[in-house]
Amino acid sequence: MCLLVDLATFNRWNVDLARAIEQLGTENFFPLLFAALREQVTLVYPQVWLYHRDLPPRILQHDIPNDARAMQIDRYLEGPYREDPFYQVSMSSPRSHIYRLSRLAAGRLEEMDYFQNYYEETGTVDEVIFLTRLADGSVINLCMMRLPSQGEFASDEYDLLYALAEPVAALIQSHCHRDDFVVENLLQPGLDHQIDTAFRTFGSDYVSDREREVLELMLRGYGTDTSAERLDISLETVRRHRKSIYKKLDVNSQADLFALFINSMPYIGDASGGDPLRVYMN
Repeated sequence: MCLLVDLATFNRWNVDLARAIEQLGTENFFPLLFAALREQVTLVYPQVWLYHRDLPPRILQHDIPNDARAMQIDRYLEGPYREDPFYQVSMSSPRSHIYRLSRLAAGRLEEMDYFQNYYEETGTVDEVIFLTRLADGSVINLCMMRLPSQGEFASDEYDLLYALAEPVAALIQSHCHRDDFVVENLLQPGLDHQIDTAFRTFGSDYVSDREREVLELMLRGYGTDTSAERLDISLETVRRHRKSIYKKLDVNSQADLFALFINSMPYIGDASGGDPLRVYMN
């Protein structure tokens, strides 16, 4: 691959990247990295996701306007993420630090359930991710999208992002190894085998038995349709249970629910088979 970058562009990247490096381990790191990438290519809705095979996805950082958040975050977390080609490649030994949605879909994106059930409604036409694997088995995805008015990423733009993928992945790796990030976001030793217990017990002290069944399926990433089928109840009943769960657990979205679940994980042992949320809240 031959890529020509003018000196001004190269210098701007170095300056912007230096600013991001200075903020490694702080809450300013990802916003500065977004800004650096925006100086190189046109992009919208930059967002950083933390994926783990056994836990719900977690949104770590984003720059998404209010009118797009419900679709980009909450709707995504209601189940479509399981069908996301980026999520699937992240969970299956990825070999690259960069992927493009159209290439993963092999030209069949519009035929995929993911497109028909979700992506078509996002209002975007292209997406590229930087992918970074972490020591605990988690994967960080930094996503960049394009609107119809902007068109798909051109070949030279993708080539530029390809050239940047290695240093960006190394920076994200370094940022995510900082102690504060590890404590707040990554699985701690000894928790892995207790995750299934957490799925079954989380929130059980606050919701009804049927709501607990719906809640477990929500946490495991199953959408409304699949939950209704598995529990042999109507879609409207599932929606009613979900609304009640949100109210009882004092959350406003799927993202809030998942964050609460993950925050309660360190208290599984203290709960002794009971609800870790009760211990966390107290």
